Amino acid sequence: MKGTMRRKCVAELFGTFVLVFAGTGAVVINEVVPGSVTHVGIALTFGLVVMAMIYALGDVSGAHLNPAVTIGFVAAGRFPVRGAAIYVVSQAAGALLASLVLWLMFGNVAHLGATLPAFGDGQSFVLEAVLTTVLMVVILCVSTGSREVGTMAGIAIGGVIGLEAMFAGPISGASMNPARSLGPALVSGTFQSLWLYLAGPVLGAVVGAGIWKLMRLPRTSEILARVVTSS
Repeated sequence: MKGTMRRKCVAELFGTFVLVFAGTGAVVINEVVPGSVTHVGIALTFGLVVMAMIYALGDVSGAHLNPAVTIGFVAAGRFPVRGAAIYVVSQAAGALLASLVLWLMFGNVAHLGATLPAFGDGQSFVLEAVLTTVLMVVILCVSTGSREVGTMAGIAIGGVIGLEAMFAGPISGASMNPARSLGPALVSGTFQSLWLYLAGPVLGAVVGAGIWKLMRLPRTSEILARVVTSS
């Protein structure tokens, strides 16, 4: 692995570790000390930690921190396919490591923050797909290339994650991130409905990339203007 890719992978592993450690850690601590963090606090934790990691790591790896986001960038034509697999592996490793540390500290409390549907799998699958679609569109609109960088990128992306976790968390857990769901599931042994937290966000990210492409398509008048200018 070349030095540049190695740095990117370390950044993705570390950033996803921090995301899962803080976010699912908030869930665990809220269970250990009942009501200490609250649902609103958990949602804000996820939003704020993502914002912090974007500002810290955006210039290194792009701060994807999420396999669905990486796949969404690929679908949008803004990230090479050959680099996607190593990013996804790094993100999954960071999430798994974070869940292992939480398990060593607290034991299998609250399933280590594993995401579970409050009602039916179908409802949560659709919700995860829609939430990730919105997130992906925002990311593509505020990012530069495949990098989540810029003065407002962290605020916009972190804000959307916090907002969606706030209103959708009680129904589906508002994962929007296969790695965030996979780490706690593997360590706690909670595999119920895991499929929807792997497939739903990926589907949503691809749909979000498609919507972004449609919004970016040049209008007919712009195309004609270019033709006239070049002729």
